[in-house]
Amino acid sequence: LIIFFSYFYTAIIFNPTDVAENMKRFGGFIPGVRPGKNTADFLDYIMTRITLPGSIFLAIIAILPSIISYSLHIPYLVASFFGGTGLLIIVGVLLDTERQLESQLLMRQYEGFMRKGKIRGRR
Repeated sequence: LIIFFSYFYTAIIFNPTDVAENMKRFGGFIPGVRPGKNTADFLDYIMTRITLPGSIFLAIIAILPSIISYSLHIPYLVASFFGGTGLLIIVGVLLDTERQLESQLLMRQYEGFMRKGKIRGRR
C-alpha cells in the first residue's frame, strides 16, 4: 500500500512535461537527451526508477516498530518511537532546524558588510 501511494503521490506532484518545458524555456538541458518530449520521457523514466527504492525505504520505516518489538521483546508502545511517523517527524524537524541555523549564520556573516563605515583613501 505504501509503495502504491508513493507512486500515486509522485505522479500527482511531479509533472515531467512541465519540468521539461521549463528547462527548455530557460535554456537548461540534460546531456545526451533532446529538449522537449524526449526530456519529459527521460524524467518520467528516472522518477519511476527513483520512486521504487524510496517507497521500499518508507515501507521498512513503517514496519520498523513491529520488527523491533518482536525481535527485542520490547513493548510496542516503546518501539513505536523508532518508526513510522515519529522518525519522519524527527528527521524533518532536524533538517529544518539545520537550515534555519545555517541561514542565521550566513546572515550574521553578511551583517558586517552591511554596516556603514568610513571609506578611507590611500595615503
